[in-house]
Amino acid sequence: MQASPLFTTAPRADDERWMQQALDLAEQAIGLTDPNPRVGCVIVGADGQLLGQGHTQAAGQAHAEVMALRDAQAAGATLHGATAYVTLEPCAHHGRTPPCCDALIEAGIGRVVSALSDPNPLVAGQGLARLNAAGVQTELLPMAHPLALAARELNIGFLSRMQRGRPFVRMKVAASLDGRTALSNGVSQWITGPAARRDGHAWRRRAGAVLTGIGTARDDDPRMDVRDVPTARQPQRVLIDSRLELSPDARLMQPPGQLLIYHAQPDPGPRGAALMERGAMLVATPGAADKPGKVDLTMAVHDLAHRGVNELHIEAGYKLNGSLLRAGLVDELLVYIAPMLMGDGRGMVDLGALTALSDAPRFRWLDSQVLDGDLRLRLRPLE
Repeated sequence: MQASPLFTTAPRADDERWMQQALDLAEQAIGLTDPNPRVGCVIVGADGQLLGQGHTQAAGQAHAEVMALRDAQAAGATLHGATAYVTLEPCAHHGRTPPCCDALIEAGIGRVVSALSDPNPLVAGQGLARLNAAGVQTELLPMAHPLALAARELNIGFLSRMQRGRPFVRMKVAASLDGRTALSNGVSQWITGPAARRDGHAWRRRAGAVLTGIGTARDDDPRMDVRDVPTARQPQRVLIDSRLELSPDARLMQPPGQLLIYHAQPDPGPRGAALMERGAMLVATPGAADKPGKVDLTMAVHDLAHRGVNELHIEAGYKLNGSLLRAGLVDELLVYIAPMLMGDGRGMVDLGALTALSDAPRFRWLDSQVLDGDLRLRLRPLE
């Protein structure tokens, strides 16, 4: 039996409302579930009453379906014939937890509505197929449905890692109206105001890893953690440091968590030993023949996917920004523009000298928002 598409005929009353509630729950899993996807589940009885709800917990803990089942069972609800609205296809494999589709079947759920199929090769339709085989009616939102698109955006990093073998890479830049990210003497704090900085930390919280380069580490001595918004977990901090120039006393070396450093040295030598002694993890990713002594950025990004990073948040200087863009590794720009002019200074990116406008990277607008006077822009490359 095939999963029937949702809303192509006569939708059931309140289907969209309950799926929206499941999406709202899934949003509560941001900053908690990595490397697992952010999933919400709502269970509704045949009489249209809410029976249970929940979202995926930290890796190794209960998934959304189990949390919703526990919520319903704690209230003494009868689940036979109920409908479960799930923002991602229930899993069908034994990982750190048992298959969610089996838990739904055992509870007597009669119908499962999913916003998305799961591209994880260990699932990939098997969850819905197992539910169907057990007599559970399954329905899947059309890919173009607004709620399916919202579910996709919520898990854009997980989908990227499963489908492309690399994280979804978001590059954050704070600049003046004339496109300067720092004065010519390197001063950059602060171009934007507190509201924009809090918003930037909220985007950091989404990420499995936050990456910067040695130039920023040397000039600003940043912490690169999440401070301005609450979070259940800190993202992995990552440094591109081809020659292992970071000082062992840098704030990046301090808690929370272990710093991951990608370098291009054949032998880490005394400088690498000093960093490892302070707790850093070193990974050698030497560049290609035309870039000797430089980190292979593509290799580093793919390695982060192997480490379970879904979304990679970049906060770097114009040189590394340019290198990432030239390598085609940037999936989204997150640009904060302050209403000020800075004159001579450092730009957003170093793309080198272009000789034709056709060589210029082009983007499409996603959205914009004013944040107490600063303007936030989100853009993605034209496909």
